[in-house]
Amino acid sequence: KKALDLAPYNSVASDEAFSTAAKCLTSLFGVYDAAQSGAYIDGTVRGYPFGAANIEQGDARGEDVINIAAFFQITYQATYNANSANCVGHWNSLYALINKANVSIDGFRQAGGSGVLSPAVAAQYEAECRFLRALSHHELMIMWARPYRENPNGIGVPYRDFAVNVPATVELVRTLPRAIADTVYTRMLRDLDYAEINLPASLSGNDRTVRASRAAAIALKMRIKLHKGDWAGVIAEGNKLIPATINPLSPSSVVSPIGAWALTPLPDGPFANNSSSESIFSVRNSSIDNTGVNGALPAMLGAANLGGRGLMAVSPIIWNNSGWLCDDLRRSLLYISGTNANNGVSIFTTKYRDYVNRGDFAPQIRYAEVLLMQAEAEQRNSGTVSARALDLLNTVRNRSLATPASQQYVIGNFATPNALISAILLERRIEFLLEGKRWGDIHRLSQDAAFTTNGIPAKAINGAQGAAIYGCGTPYTPGQGAIAYSDFRFLWPVPAEEIIQNPVVTQNPGY
Repeated sequence: KKALDLAPYNSVASDEAFSTAAKCLTSLFGVYDAAQSGAYIDGTVRGYPFGAANIEQGDARGEDVINIAAFFQITYQATYNANSANCVGHWNSLYALINKANVSIDGFRQAGGSGVLSPAVAAQYEAECRFLRALSHHELMIMWARPYRENPNGIGVPYRDFAVNVPATVELVRTLPRAIADTVYTRMLRDLDYAEINLPASLSGNDRTVRASRAAAIALKMRIKLHKGDWAGVIAEGNKLIPATINPLSPSSVVSPIGAWALTPLPDGPFANNSSSESIFSVRNSSIDNTGVNGALPAMLGAANLGGRGLMAVSPIIWNNSGWLCDDLRRSLLYISGTNANNGVSIFTTKYRDYVNRGDFAPQIRYAEVLLMQAEAEQRNSGTVSARALDLLNTVRNRSLATPASQQYVIGNFATPNALISAILLERRIEFLLEGKRWGDIHRLSQDAAFTTNGIPAKAINGAQGAAIYGCGTPYTPGQGAIAYSDFRFLWPVPAEEIIQNPVVTQNPGY
């Protein structure tokens, strides 16, 4: 399983790991494994970076969940420091994944040049690694750097595109400072342009979802351009994945021209089937290879009475929001009132439901995200209320409505373009609740003139529980105060050990 731990990272020579086609494929799977099961410094597996942790940490940083016990409290209350296990584990595992990708890129190029792999297969494997490299650098940017839109020339993170596997490159990485944001974004998009060209349009079986495809590369470009505020760029990418004509009253009939991705008929479809028609890219977990009782999504996010640990619940801030209709199917199909870790009552997600084997894939990109990113960009790029943006929003929302024909939005619901953008942003919070996307939106919107979050929003107090706090449409007053954007805690600290090893990497102010 840990192919590259046995090759370039240990005693076996790098070229041996890429000496046959079979070994090349095993090495590629080792890179995907690094995406799933990174660990703390002591070796404890917690699902860093993408096997579970980015989802859990991404929501715990926001206001739409409640931390019940101590497990996520540091993240929830922003009390981390440069030695906090979650910060250190995430940073280290992201750069470990990047390094495995870089080692493998060198190996695949060598294998392609020597005839071990065909040029096309070598390019595909490299493209898969470059997709993961871009995904990792973007995760680093939203956790450790200020938003691109605040200052493209602001400080970013070190962009590592070479293998650190011999003494010379170990020394080289110690001379690599944090790049400016624009440099990091340019290089991420360069990686994804290569990936788009060299990845297949579709794969078969579970590979369709757990390996990078052309649509995954395009969708990630959309996400990165959304963070840049490049609305026209998002639209250009999205047009590759969305038909020109769509019928919002038939959501699952909207099929991507590349890869045939489509919404499932019901909103629980992507979670009832790990490799659904909607699941463009997820990180594999299985009964024999998962992130464990202290990391797996059903364990951490599931109700205790169902077999989870009841550690992170839905917040009334989003549950009670009047913009989330009370008869929305997601409320009944994807959430349940259950027992929490303190033996109280909370609302929990059932998106992750394999409580015994912990084999739920970790969803990273769904077709619903493609449609909502396109909706936002279309409306941001228009001076009037956009019919196209409305159709895209309705396509996602309608599949969850009790009576779509009468409940769907119409142009008259929105007096201004900003009113429609607000509805799209709320739909993202509802649709991707407990999929880790809230922090990315808080981050990119923090300095948005019209939709600023102005930092970390106010939250329910740590451990808030009880059926009485929940009520569809019932106003709720958060008990934990907001943290201003100007506060140093908006960003995570660079791990202390990183700065000791690489003194040119500067710490975020305040730590």
